[in-house]
Amino acid sequence: MNSRKEQLAAFNRLLDIMDDLREKCPWDKKQTLESLRHLTIEETYELADAILDNDLPEIKKELGDVLLHIVFYSKIGSEKKAFDIADVANSISDKLIDRHPHIYGDVKVDNEEDVKRNWEQLKLKEGKNSVLEGVPKSLPAVVKANRIQDKVAGVGFDWEKPEQVWEKVQEELTELNEEIKVGNNENIEKEFGDVLFSMINYARFINVNPENALEKTNKKFINRFQYLEEAAKKEGKNLSEMSLTEMDVYWEASKKHFS
Repeated sequence: MNSRKEQLAAFNRLLDIMDDLREKCPWDKKQTLESLRHLTIEETYELADAILDNDLPEIKKELGDVLLHIVFYSKIGSEKKAFDIADVANSISDKLIDRHPHIYGDVKVDNEEDVKRNWEQLKLKEGKNSVLEGVPKSLPAVVKANRIQDKVAGVGFDWEKPEQVWEKVQEELTELNEEIKVGNNENIEKEFGDVLFSMINYARFINVNPENALEKTNKKFINRFQYLEEAAKKEGKNLSEMSLTEMDVYWEASKKHFS
């Protein structure tokens, strides 16, 4: 691996390249904080995909793309005389030191849960009015629900045992089923949301990341369905003309390849 000196040299090289691009490249010159936003979101999702695939070469590549965006935003910030990359790095360094008094101070902790509780308490002392202020409004719903539950648990608002959460899941499923029988779509939607929220909460108690779990299932379904499509095509069959029973034969076969 590279030495610290080599790492700093590589980062300095990136900063120099960013200066060149901002000065000489027509596309890079016209970018703004707002124009880069959607591209940053896309790059973040691409990194997330690479992580789920455990593709280390791709993770390296996507991390580079994300790092470029951080440097790009910082360059624009320096042009506005608002902040530069040093301010960005110092800001996160200061926050990490402040939020880790068990490392940089005299606070004692016994485990990870103590650290998380201290983290949320410190944020409130910094002027936050709510522990939920740090949850971005634009987060995908599953990720947001997980972060909400994680944050309120950090201040003690939580179930004590997984069994209690599972009972809540069953309770919400019963309420959903009752509304389905009544047929009120608005109430069905509300109860369905409650089921999802309680399932996401249960995932936390059994140490499962719900977003990762669902995305892995998405990938598995895509792989299996595409296997079905290819198998049918090889036999000259059109899916739209096949019965579910016929398709199920290929679907079962796909499970041997994608578990």
